[in-house]
Amino acid sequence: MIDAAEAQGSLEAVLKDEIIRMYEEVADNPDHEFHFYHGRDAAERFGYLPEWLDWAPAGAVESFAGVGNPHERSDLQSGETVLDLGSGAGLDAIIASRQVGPTGKVIGVDLNPSMCLKAQTHAAATGTSMECHEGRMEEIPLPDDSVDVIISNGVINLSFRKRKVVEEMFRVLRPGGRISITDIVSAKQLSQSIVNDPKLWAS
Repeated sequence: MIDAAEAQGSLEAVLKDEIIRMYEEVADNPDHEFHFYHGRDAAERFGYLPEWLDWAPAGAVESFAGVGNPHERSDLQSGETVLDLGSGAGLDAIIASRQVGPTGKVIGVDLNPSMCLKAQTHAAATGTSMECHEGRMEEIPLPDDSVDVIISNGVINLSFRKRKVVEEMFRVLRPGGRISITDIVSAKQLSQSIVNDPKLWAS
């Protein structure tokens, strides 16, 4: 008989695969129709400045799949170290790199190593740089007190262990650090059929 912990672990593994598959599909085939906003239309809808989108590589813009704009309140400063949780094809990291300048640093974390490569390639095309680590946000692959600001766009809701994600965020933040995230929040309890559906979790 499978206990609750085993069942959740199995569902998390399926969810991880579905997240990787779905967002790689957005990156590889941005012209396809998806049941969520993506691409330049989505970025403009969420208030991304046109000059940001004009400056970023087309591939990073076309592959955008966020739920808001973490840059509205991030107040990034020259020289800061920024962590982008769920960096995807790199649009948010590229915007952050431009804001923190050559003395700053942007670090991406993503489940999918191929997305990390895309993000780094897109950043290099703009003359900026970022480092990207394959990893889970429940176990951020960075040392304690190592970043000044954390940004994230529609990623934390994908985790079954949101409390652990928050704990990890505060672990890697330096004293006085900041968090600027956009995400989806439900005001009511989700039905078990939704909770157990990896496609709905992943979107």
